[in-house]
Amino acid sequence: MADKKLTIVACVKAKPGKLEEVKKELMHLVVETHKEPGCINYDCHIKEDDPSSFLFYENWVNRAEWEKHMEMPYLKKWIDELAPELCEDSPDITLWEMQEPPAE
Repeated sequence: MADKKLTIVACVKAKPGKLEEVKKELMHLVVETHKEPGCINYDCHIKEDDPSSFLFYENWVNRAEWEKHMEMPYLKKWIDELAPELCEDSPDITLWEMQEPPAE
């Protein structure tokens, strides 16, 4: 899996009264993450029927690049300090190995 592309799906839910602050912090993550060389895409979505629920859809060139991302100071601050204060639960993060069709 080391050389395969990695997809991440992560979900967070803002605490009542914290929506605008969560949006601001998540948009900061998007801007900073797009600067990382291993990032293919890092997209934030808001649930249509619950604007306090956010989903991240991310693609990375490989797991090693995502692991570097997880050590970035701005992300560690979000996970360790801000998310516990602003979000209802810990982020729900799942990892997926990207499947590509065989070469013809």
